[in-house]
Amino acid sequence: MKTKHKPYGPYERFIKRPIDIFCALAAIIVFCWLYVIVAILVRVKLGSPVLFTQDRPGKDEKIFKLYKFRTMTDARDEHGNQLPDDVRLTKFGKLLRATSLDELPEAFNILKGDMSVIGPRPLLVKYLPLYNEEQRRRHEVRPGLSGYAQVNGRNAVSWEEKFKLDVEYVDHITFLGDVHIIFSTVMKAFVKREGISSETAATMEEFRGTAVKQ
Repeated sequence: MKTKHKPYGPYERFIKRPIDIFCALAAIIVFCWLYVIVAILVRVKLGSPVLFTQDRPGKDEKIFKLYKFRTMTDARDEHGNQLPDDVRLTKFGKLLRATSLDELPEAFNILKGDMSVIGPRPLLVKYLPLYNEEQRRRHEVRPGLSGYAQVNGRNAVSWEEKFKLDVEYVDHITFLGDVHIIFSTVMKAFVKREGISSETAATMEEFRGTAVKQ
């Protein structure tokens, strides 16, 4: 039976959302120059539209529009079909992803209330029917710009391990935990640059569901 998530303390109940709003506003104001520079570079190197938008499931599986700077070209074969991700993902796109600059526009999703600074990453809508009951619990809270799974392997760990970490976060949301994830995210994005890709794909293999153990 699906149970509704209950905040576990004052931080999650009263403080987390105001901090999200403050951080998103501060990022947009302080880094407005960076938004402009990245937008111009994306337009020159990858074309338009500058922003990539896609439906993603949020809290309680409510669908919202996710905003990101595009990192791939729209290259297609002779039949009009899009080429694979590893072909369309350019060196510039890889740099945006490695530094997480492609995710700057998600600050607007945070302001709107679609997302939080920290939480399980919002994935594809088509994955919703594939989750088991435990994995589905990742949608009991707002998805995040970064999350516990992102600082513990990002795209280099299996889907099952990633979802396990997401649910662990849902059950243990604390101020110090969020601060630790933010610090670890900055370190991994700008210093270590770990876990950007899986071992067999340019980003992450498609989730096809978890096999049920007999």
